Amino acid sequence: MIVLVSLLVLLMLCSALAALIFKDLLNAVIASCVVSLLASILFYFLHAPDVAMAEASIGAALVTAIFIIAIRRTRRHEE
Repeated sequence: MIVLVSLLVLLMLCSALAALIFKDLLNAVIASCVVSLLASILFYFLHAPDVAMAEASIGAALVTAIFIIAIRRTRRHEE
């Protein structure tokens, strides 16, 4: 269990760093969505299924959809 939790945390850190490094805003939003999904899986393994479902629905789905809608209305690449 410790190994799985450590792997999830490591993947979350890698995804967060990828979100910082990407110049394309859509790729950065997708990387932050991955961070949110990994956080919801981590919450589920830590026996907090209600927090996991809230994180998956709001953090991953809703926020990502709002960011993608905002990106569609602006320029996609950073200058």
